[in-house]
Amino acid sequence: MELCSKKKLHALSLAEKIQVLELLDESKMSQSEVARRFQVSQPQISRICKNKEKLLADWCSGTANRERKRKRESKYSGIDEALLCWYHIARAKAWDVTGPMLLHKAKELADIMGQDFVPSIGWLVRWKRRNNVGFGARHVLVPPFPSEPPPPAPTSQAQLPLSLKDFSPEDIFGCAEVPLLYRAVPGRVGACDRVQVLLCANSRGTEKRRVLVSGRQAAPRCFFGVSSEALPASYHPDLGIPWSQWLAQFDRDMGRQGRQVALLLAAQVVEELAGLPGLCHVRLLPLSAAGNTPSLPSSVVRAFKAHYRYRLLGKLAAAQNERAGTSLVEAGAGITVLDALHIAAAAWAKVPLQLIVSSFLQEGLAPGKTPLAWDKASEMPQVPGGLSPEEFSRFVDLEGEEPVSGVCKEEMGTGDEERVGGDGFDPLPSKADALRALGTLRRWFECNGTSPELFENFYACEEEVERLCCL
Repeated sequence: MELCSKKKLHALSLAEKIQVLELLDESKMSQSEVARRFQVSQPQISRICKNKEKLLADWCSGTANRERKRKRESKYSGIDEALLCWYHIARAKAWDVTGPMLLHKAKELADIMGQDFVPSIGWLVRWKRRNNVGFGARHVLVPPFPSEPPPPAPTSQAQLPLSLKDFSPEDIFGCAEVPLLYRAVPGRVGACDRVQVLLCANSRGTEKRRVLVSGRQAAPRCFFGVSSEALPASYHPDLGIPWSQWLAQFDRDMGRQGRQVALLLAAQVVEELAGLPGLCHVRLLPLSAAGNTPSLPSSVVRAFKAHYRYRLLGKLAAAQNERAGTSLVEAGAGITVLDALHIAAAAWAKVPLQLIVSSFLQEGLAPGKTPLAWDKASEMPQVPGGLSPEEFSRFVDLEGEEPVSGVCKEEMGTGDEERVGGDGFDPLPSKADALRALGTLRRWFECNGTSPELFENFYACEEEVERLCCL
């Protein structure tokens, strides 16, 4: 008796899957009819339809292997994507990229990301196959699509590039790279206190992208034991903004929403990004190099800095009250980069929506005829006690002053020396510590007559902490 042989699985390549999607979109054929045409099962056609967005994104990227039938995701996807961005930049600069060079760069990226990863030859072969990478003679890669000519220089600062009119105001984004002295106090500018903050928002103020902070230290001690996913802002261990990774994430986010958006950038920044792989959902629109128009309204940037300084002064005053005799400079030395991430996220959330809308219109960065009326005094938070309006305004613009020379000291954080463990780090709080802290905070609220609204926020925080303690 002859045994029935097992039916061989017929897998479709990426190119064939795109053909399936086109047939289903453009014709009246059912999934069963398409399955018969490609000699596959109907459930396989159904799975292709469910993964339509991801398949189209891979097809548009221009880097996926279109003849590959199965795509197995890498365990180290972050390293995979970062190495691919570096590879495209290196080829655009006509570097002779070799296998050992890629292995060395992959290990370097893994160390920066804090991942325990040692790339092997097998991993590199699979990485090349996944991303359709091949080595050849040294040459400058030709982009898959012809580059568009730069838009003509506007005759006035408020004139819009023609391509900007193709987008709705909700899909027009501006971003700014803001230098920030994150722990400076009034009258004192430290050379080592500087970080770079990347802000991005759309012209209607309805979407503010996650704040990115870039600092000098590769691994600040204050980040010990901290989960980066739980932070309200991102940190990059270099004063330069990682444009390739940031733009790739922005493009993926817009792709998941099925949107095409415009991102305003300075002309010199767009030129520096010319070698990056193509973006499917984000279009870079350079501003005129001759004009002074910022890619994010200057009033929005100044409002962010004002709210940051206001919140920073509140923390410094609280530290002085906690430890009698502490000077403002000593209190400022206890502010860490981790504190700066939280303060920056809170300050960015405080920038009013109405200010963003009005500023985009007034500076000609969004379509609209008449700028909205806006009270300029509301850009700034209330002037802190002990400072005049002129002194606080100067404090907001402190980055323009000459820094004080001195030796850079590694930040220690706000804890006392005896609280630091034997390994040089503050001991990580336990679940019991978190629950005790909740009890202490609630008791403090009860004894100081706080508002019912604040208790509602506390209850939400208490519920989340208790949930995490039960995991």
